[in-house]
Amino acid sequence: MTDGSTDVSRRAFMRTATGATAAAAATGTAAAQENATENGTATGTPAGTATANGTEAGTEAGTESGDGGGGGEAGPPDFGGFLDEVENFDGSVVDERGNDTVTVEVGVDANGGAYGFGPAAVHVDNGATVEWEWTGEGGGHNVVQDGGDTLDSGEATSSSGVNYEHTFEEDGIYNYVCSPHESLGMKGSVVVGSDYPTKDSGGGGDGSESGPLGVPGSAKMLGVATSVVMVATLGMAYVFMRYGGDYEMPEE
Repeated sequence: MTDGSTDVSRRAFMRTATGATAAAAATGTAAAQENATENGTATGTPAGTATANGTEAGTEAGTESGDGGGGGEAGPPDFGGFLDEVENFDGSVVDERGNDTVTVEVGVDANGGAYGFGPAAVHVDNGATVEWEWTGEGGGHNVVQDGGDTLDSGEATSSSGVNYEHTFEEDGIYNYVCSPHESLGMKGSVVVGSDYPTKDSGGGGDGSESGPLGVPGSAKMLGVATSVVMVATLGMAYVFMRYGGDYEMPEE
């Protein structure tokens, strides 16, 4: 091949390839930046919304605690499954904070007869007195703490009226039963103050969800742009070497 056999020269090829590479790289960078900006806007707004919701939830919890008249809100009490099979316990705790004296009925209709405490779970202030008032139904009942000796009304009795009371002076959760009818589900609990076991809120409380780590969109776009540049450059090199150039080819 002679010098005049083609208009394409190595110098022209290099200028063309360099220009194409720069243009493709600039395009890829611009696309990556645009994609990163879009991703930041899309993901940033929901994150901000979640934070706002978390603040609102915290404010509501604080207001609810203030209305109760007690101390700080420690969160949902964890009964450790103690009340799971109690028929008249639906997961809610009656908030009696702010009251010096609280009444719990003994022998309310639950668990297949007059075999329940009403309410099954109650939240009181430290220093409050709880009175257990027998309804006179369901035979003899008593109040005995489960796993402790703080609560003990003695032998079961069927007489109506307030047969037992206790003033709580330490925060915590006090689970108790009616000994004769424990197997039927006659159980109750008193939550005292603000220092007591609480349910796990699910890991951190920031409301964010974690998932598998992925490649950012900007990196993907940059990779695509780089691949296009490489393919284009190699393609032009092939065309140049196959059909043009200012170098000599060995004669056959």
